[in-house]
Amino acid sequence: MSRQNHLLIFILTLGVFGILNTEMGVVGILPVIADHFQVSITRAGLLVSLFALGVSISGTTLPLLFSGINRKNVMLLVLGVFVLGNIVSIFAGNFTILLIARVIPAFFHPIYCSLALTVAATSVSKEQAPKAVSKVMLGVNAGMVLGVPIATFIANTASLEMSMSFFAFVNVIAFIATLLFVPSIPVMQKHSYGSQLSVLKKSITWLSIATVVFIGSARSGVNSYIADYLQTIGLISGKTLSLVLFFFGLANIVGNLVAGKLLTKNAIKTVRYYPIVLGIVYILAFFMPKSAGPMIIIIVMIWGILFSLGNNLNQYWIISAAPEAPDFANGLFLSCGNLGITIGTGVGGLFISGMGIKYVVVDGFLFLLLSLLAILLRSYMQSPAKNSQGTANIL
Repeated sequence: MSRQNHLLIFILTLGVFGILNTEMGVVGILPVIADHFQVSITRAGLLVSLFALGVSISGTTLPLLFSGINRKNVMLLVLGVFVLGNIVSIFAGNFTILLIARVIPAFFHPIYCSLALTVAATSVSKEQAPKAVSKVMLGVNAGMVLGVPIATFIANTASLEMSMSFFAFVNVIAFIATLLFVPSIPVMQKHSYGSQLSVLKKSITWLSIATVVFIGSARSGVNSYIADYLQTIGLISGKTLSLVLFFFGLANIVGNLVAGKLLTKNAIKTVRYYPIVLGIVYILAFFMPKSAGPMIIIIVMIWGILFSLGNNLNQYWIISAAPEAPDFANGLFLSCGNLGITIGTGVGGLFISGMGIKYVVVDGFLFLLLSLLAILLRSYMQSPAKNSQGTANIL
């Protein structure tokens, strides 16, 4: 991989980190936001769920519409929108303005992330593509988790406004780096909308979509309220909470590395066992007594690794179902994953309102059962017996 390609992939990773950091960084400061704007924690959760809904709505359309435009221009447009949205969020006078400032950029989110995954794969040789994509995915996972403890720490030690400024700062740096160091990237080979949309005719594509939505719901339905869960069940708060969330983020980085190895070694087995293993972790968390020590072990060492593993798994599961349409498939991955965040966060909020924060893991466990069913159905559709009857095995 050339030095120029290394720089390009680094900037793509930074941009993805900034965008995902904007989306998920508020998870750790939801209690602070709820207190600052005098709204309930469930209402504050709309900052996560509605952002994800915006991504899920645009994820299947906007990446297609922008697929023929110079990649650098698209990157600058999206990063510019996020910078503006973050600046408005810093000075938001009420919760409604804050919500609007986050939802509008959400529609541009899948454009950049889908583009980043595709550009990373096509900027290197076919043999190096998985490694390049894994680096961009590292930015996705880091943005989803490392932003949480950093934003939480800043909010607890400085102010909510300074915490919001952190989101803006990362996107500004990504914008400047893109403007100065990324060369013009014209689209050399355009795929028609019809050829990309044709992947939706395959049953395994829909089973893969269901899997990604259910796994996304299972992960985010719990993770969106992780700060409140650790405070209430783990009896962890203040700076200690920020530290725990930081190590949770580090565990996610480890999970990203583990994911690459497991998916390379035996992808199908990894996918099949994932909901089972994560389900066991949720059961342990549910029956665990209120104590910081065991909770830190479960959340940081195990849950953290499995969280990022699920993100890599979802991306692989969609791409493997539609390898002939990578732009659209990556858009589907982002759309379905964020739809899962919306559903999981919403249902998780209902569980919290009705039964308490402890029962949010029940929400996650039920979605894991649904994901396992979808995985087994796709495996059956791709079994040798089905293939002999004409079903194509694309793996």
